[in-house]
Amino acid sequence: MTQKLSIVLSQMTQVVGDLAANAAAMRDVRARHADVDLILYPELQLIGYPPEDLVLKPALAARAATMLAELAADTADGGPAMLVGSVEREGESLYNIVALLDGGRIVATRRKHELPNYGTFDEKRVFVPGPLPDIVEWRGVKLGLPICEDGWLPKVCQHLVGQGAELLISVNGSPYEIDKDERRLTQVFASRVAETKLPVIFLNRVGGQDEIVFDGCSFVLNRDGTTAHRLTDWEPEERVTHWAKGADGWSCEAGAIAEWESHPADIYSAMIISLRDYVERNRFPGVVLGLSGGIDSAICAAIAADALGPDKVWCVMMPSRFTSEASLDDAAGCAAMIGCKLDTISIVPAVEAFDAMLAGSFADRQVDITEENVQSRIRGVTLMALSNKFGPMLLTTGNKSEMSVGYATIYGDMAGGYNPLKDAYKMTVFAVAKWRNENVPRLSRNPVTPVMPDTIITKPPSAELRPDQKDEDSLPPYVDLDRMLHMLVEEEASVDDVVAKYGFDRDAVARIERLLMLAEYKRRQAPPGVKLSTRNFGRDRRYPITHGFRTA
Repeated sequence: MTQKLSIVLSQMTQVVGDLAANAAAMRDVRARHADVDLILYPELQLIGYPPEDLVLKPALAARAATMLAELAADTADGGPAMLVGSVEREGESLYNIVALLDGGRIVATRRKHELPNYGTFDEKRVFVPGPLPDIVEWRGVKLGLPICEDGWLPKVCQHLVGQGAELLISVNGSPYEIDKDERRLTQVFASRVAETKLPVIFLNRVGGQDEIVFDGCSFVLNRDGTTAHRLTDWEPEERVTHWAKGADGWSCEAGAIAEWESHPADIYSAMIISLRDYVERNRFPGVVLGLSGGIDSAICAAIAADALGPDKVWCVMMPSRFTSEASLDDAAGCAAMIGCKLDTISIVPAVEAFDAMLAGSFADRQVDITEENVQSRIRGVTLMALSNKFGPMLLTTGNKSEMSVGYATIYGDMAGGYNPLKDAYKMTVFAVAKWRNENVPRLSRNPVTPVMPDTIITKPPSAELRPDQKDEDSLPPYVDLDRMLHMLVEEEASVDDVVAKYGFDRDAVARIERLLMLAEYKRRQAPPGVKLSTRNFGRDRRYPITHGFRTA
C-alpha cells in the first residue's frame, strides 16, 4: 500500500480552444517534474475555460478525445500520472470531466455533477450533469475528485466520504472577484474539510479570458483545517507537495504560504492581466486611447503601460474649444510620467464642419446635449481611424458609475475594443489611481511611479463638453452615487432599501434607478471589460432593454 505521495499543483494559464498549445504546456510541466507521482491541472485545461458555445462544436470534442488519449499514451514512460480536465461526449450529451492518466492509458474519468448556472457561469447550457461520482482507487489511494462546483457545495464531497475517500482533489476554474480568494479558503473549502474530516487540494488557474480573469490562489488544507500550502496569486506556479499516510489518514507536509494581494493591489492586478491577455492573445500590436487629462483615461493609460509596456501605448489628446489648459498640461504630464507616446489632434475643425453641415437642420433648435455628443463621436471616429490605419486596439475608459447611469456616449467614448474600468465604480478608480501613484505593481512591465500628476486625482471630474462643466452638475457626488449604485446593481435593492440605509432623498435615488434602467441599451453595445465585482454588466447582470418595472 502506498504510504507516501508527491503531488504537483500546476497553477497555469490556458488558451481557450487551442488544444495543441494547452497540451504542450501540460507536457512541459510533466517534463519538469519527472520524479513525482501525480500532476494536477486546472478544470477543463485541455480545451480552456469557459469554452461557452465553442464546446458545442462536435469537432472540438472529437479533437479533445484524441489529444487526451495522446496525453495518456505519454504516461507509458513510467513517469508521473496526470489529472487532466477535458470534455467527453456520449451520444448527444456532453460532459465536463477530469481524467486520470497513468501507465499509458486513461485509468478513470469522472463527470462534473454540480453545474453552476449563475453569475458568469452558464454550464447547464452546454453540459449535462454527471451522476454522483465514485471514488477513484489509484496506487492504493482512494481519491475523491470533485470538479469545481462539486467542491463548493457539500453534496458531492459527502457522497465521496461515504464511498471511503481518503483525499479530496478539487480542480477549478474559479474567476476573480473582490475578496473571493479568502472566501474560497476560509469559508468554502474550510467547510468541506470540517464536514468530511479529509484533506483538500484546491487548484485554480491564472490568466484572462475575455471579461473574466483567474487569480490562482490555489491551496492545500489538511484534515485538521490548517493550511499546508498557499500558492501565489496571479502568476503561474508549479508547487510540489509531499504527502504521508499515518494512523489518522493522509496529511500534507507544510510548505510555503504565499501572501495574497490586498485591496486595491488585487484589483489593479486583475486589470493588468486581463488586458495583457486580451491584447496579446488577439494579436494586437498595442493599444491607442484618448488621454483627456481626467482620471479615467489617465489610469487606463497606466494600466495599459503596466500590462504591455509603455512602448505599446499610444495616447492621443483631442482638445476642443472647451478643453482647459490644465487638462492639456495634465495629459502631457501623465504621458511623460508613464513614458508613452502622446499625440495631439484638435477636433475643432471637425466640430466646425459638423456645425456647418447641420446648421440648416438645427436652425430652429437650441444648443443642447446633441452638440456635446457630436464632440465625443468625433473623438471616437478619430481614434478608430488611428486604430484602423496603424493596428492598435482602441481602449475605452468609461467607469462603471458612468456606464450605470448612461453618462457615456454610444459610438463616441464607448467605441473601442476593451475597457479595463468597465466594472470599476468611480470611487474605485480614485482608490486605484492613488494606490498606483505610490506603488509599482508586482506584475508591471513599466516599473515607474508616480504615473499621473496629483492634480488629475484631486480636480473635480468633468467631460469638458461645454463651458465650466462638472460631472456633479447633473449627478450626485460620486461617493453617494456609488453607494446608490452598489445597492441597486450588486444587491438588487429597491429605492426604498437605499433610502432606508443611507437616508438619501427618495426622488434622487428614484432618478438614478430610472437612469440605470434606461441605459441598458447602451451597455448591450459596450466593449468587454474585466469583471471585478459580483455583478458586472454583461455576464452577471442580464436585464431586458425594454421593460416597465421600477421600484419607486
